[in-house]
Amino acid sequence: MHLKPRPLRSRARPDIPLRMSKQIQLASRPNTPVVLWIVALTCLPEVVLTILGTDLLGQTDLRRLALIYMGFWNGLLGDLTGVYPLQREVMFISYAFLHSGFLHLIGNMIAVLGLGGIVVARIGERGFLLLYALCTLGGAAGFALLSTSTGPMIGASGAVFGLIGAWKFWEWQARRAANAPMRPLWMSLVGLTLLNLILWVALSGLLAWEAHLGGFIIGVLFAAIVTPSMRHRI
Repeated sequence: MHLKPRPLRSRARPDIPLRMSKQIQLASRPNTPVVLWIVALTCLPEVVLTILGTDLLGQTDLRRLALIYMGFWNGLLGDLTGVYPLQREVMFISYAFLHSGFLHLIGNMIAVLGLGGIVVARIGERGFLLLYALCTLGGAAGFALLSTSTGPMIGASGAVFGLIGAWKFWEWQARRAANAPMRPLWMSLVGLTLLNLILWVALSGLLAWEAHLGGFIIGVLFAAIVTPSMRHRI
């Protein structure tokens, strides 16, 4: 069976790249100050805990105290009492600045550096900060609603998955605008889901997938509301 090719349009939309088939290349502004500051502030606690926790300085209980003061504890939303005023509220943000070690930290910060440029290019530095903060809150909310864990939850993964959610929404926008195939997008989301499942098994159920899901949903919703079309910016 032979099909007639469609005639080429005389004018192309200026905001859509012409070579969008399988790969969608969104604009990026890497290494902007706001992204670097977020990464630096997130790395600071781990650097301090690692240095002070050495045998030479003998502050071996410091990490345990950091978990108590900065971790997200589901119990504080119930009967437990915080060790300082407003801990119940502060933990919705503070947990994202604490990690279980350098591997955990590096993995998250590489993602922030990679995705931060895409977010800044689309919605600016203030938009990045707002998205990052809301997805951090969304990660905590997802963990609070879906997890039955009695231990602390830490890490910037909720914010990272929020950035991923916004990125994937913008990719969906670009593919739809360019009539590009959606299959690569859906396959990347399936791969992301499988990665979470593999990590959850490898970590014996200690992966806070609830925070990942909460952050991702907020990221998608934020992008859909603030940038409903390819031409929208903030």
